[in-house]
Amino acid sequence: MRVVMVSKALVVGEYQRKLEELGKLQGVELTAIVPFGWRGRFDAAPLERVHTTGYEMVVAPTVLNGQHHLHFYPTIGRLLQRMRPDILHMDEEPYNFATWHALRAGEAVGARCLFFSWQNLPRRYPWPFRHFERANYRRAAHAIAGNRAAASVLRAKGFTGPLTVIPQFGIDPGAFSPSRDQRRADAATEPAKASEGVREVVIGYAGRLVPEKGVDVLLRACARLPFRGWSLRIMGDGPERSHLAALADKLQIAAQISFLGRLPSAQAPDFYRGLCLLVLPSLSRSNWVEQFGRVLVEAMACEIPVIGSACGEIPTVIGDAGLVFPEGDASALAESITMLAEDPAYGAALAARGRARALAHFTHEQIAAETVRVYRQMLNGQG
Repeated sequence: MRVVMVSKALVVGEYQRKLEELGKLQGVELTAIVPFGWRGRFDAAPLERVHTTGYEMVVAPTVLNGQHHLHFYPTIGRLLQRMRPDILHMDEEPYNFATWHALRAGEAVGARCLFFSWQNLPRRYPWPFRHFERANYRRAAHAIAGNRAAASVLRAKGFTGPLTVIPQFGIDPGAFSPSRDQRRADAATEPAKASEGVREVVIGYAGRLVPEKGVDVLLRACARLPFRGWSLRIMGDGPERSHLAALADKLQIAAQISFLGRLPSAQAPDFYRGLCLLVLPSLSRSNWVEQFGRVLVEAMACEIPVIGSACGEIPTVIGDAGLVFPEGDASALAESITMLAEDPAYGAALAARGRARALAHFTHEQIAAETVRVYRQMLNGQG
């Protein structure tokens, strides 16, 4: 089976591991079409060539690079004419122009097509995006939704074809694994009471620095911690960075906070391993709620306890392997952090449960196998 996957997300090197797992599966001849990089609203992500074994990567130009709804690949028609895929996997939302453009080209060469969706809010789009969405519903032989809420939205908006829920990407349990550094393991079993002058509790956040991610709630929670032996490491960047730095100054906690900026995906495991716990304090907005929270899975795989807000998919991803607090409640978040800091045995139990959950549900290998099952159904006329 010849499969072509088109995905701007694959500029991230760690995500390419899913393609290596796809390429290992019997009967799969895989080509990935990716851009030279992606210029986001707040930063640029160059193409990372990290995991490129077992499939072909084709780097194609994009028009309107950085614009999620309007970008497209002008050479997609010629590429598909040459490749003649059996399956065209468009790793984009159905309302995007790139999906409409690619599915038309895929249909022209006889490929069976599918799209991917994370959109977990029932948003209505103006023309021409509404037209793209409806046309893609008709053309797609299958759809993959990243979560159950997104699947429900697709059904509510009129997609009647076969539909499967599979996260877009998983984790590599070899790369995202617990640290063998005994010092961290020893530190994780010591209570964090400032009066004893004990080890520092290293709190982490990873992700964009935008209002909906709730990093200001995390800062306010840290300012309320009843012990002084803590620090906060923030990996990521965005327009809120200067505001957050100013808030840290106002709260008189700036000396305990490190803004690390955006790091290459290959450095993420080391970031997580240096933490005592990770927090994802996302806040729901009228046009966005958390769609997955991949950083939770990455930290869980590294056996780091996690705390997340009740926003969107976060409670579903965490399950019984972490703590969940009400959105925007800095006092409740401070209590959760304190609980893990003062009860290391409980934190260690959650950490072990988190790795088990990540390995049971969220590996690239599992996601690749589920995706290929969809491809085979499509070729067998089952969508």
